[in-house]
Amino acid sequence: MEIDFVRISGALGLMVVAIALSAWQKLRLEKDLAIATFRTILQLLLVGYFLEVVFAIRQPILIFIVIGVMVLTATLVARNRISRKVPRLLPLVGGSILVSTALTLAYVNLLVLRPEPWYEPQNLIPLAGILLGNAMNGAAIAGERFVSTLNGSQQEIETHLSLGATPQQATENYRNEAIKAGLMPTLNTMLVVGIVTLPGVFTGQVLAGASPLLAAAYQVLIMFMLAIATLVTTLFLIRGIQQQFFNAAAQLTLH
Repeated sequence: MEIDFVRISGALGLMVVAIALSAWQKLRLEKDLAIATFRTILQLLLVGYFLEVVFAIRQPILIFIVIGVMVLTATLVARNRISRKVPRLLPLVGGSILVSTALTLAYVNLLVLRPEPWYEPQNLIPLAGILLGNAMNGAAIAGERFVSTLNGSQQEIETHLSLGATPQQATENYRNEAIKAGLMPTLNTMLVVGIVTLPGVFTGQVLAGASPLLAAAYQVLIMFMLAIATLVTTLFLIRGIQQQFFNAAAQLTLH
């Protein structure tokens, strides 16, 4: 079933109801809901029109510029959610997200999907967007958990260091817990996908008329991509953050 702007305008009734409920219950969310509604429409329409141009031109340079802007945006958002006090956090977050996304996209594009040409924008850009969103959230959750834990566990870490432990040994449990926290939303989704929830890609394809089996196959691929990209992102990021909390003499330096 195709959806046009007439049907979309009808969907605005949902947000009108939401705003009315907020006013009725005196939640004071009317302004936030109205702004969110306006920005959702504006941003998605602008992206839609822009990507139509990109898909039509099909130039690799333009495609990678688009992905680069997406990487930069994801990096800034994740960094801001972690901390602004950790030295060189911006390149750490950006490098972790970029490496994980690039490796995952290269594997899937060259070995699994194998489109012609290899830089097919209808493959690269949507898949990059899905990966970046998940990697950004995983990095933010893991990074924030690790930084806050290190800052709050000075005595325990220094005790381990005084007993001869290396920085890696002294922070191993905190590192593992942070990585698990960053990966947990993805793992939880994988455990209940198709039973409790139907992800957006699957639902969107089915609504667009695709075979449910084909939609399921694509969703399986995407879930595997999200898992490895998020894990690689958090591994690189937590390792980098750990190094920023210790000096050359293996002494803890809080931020």
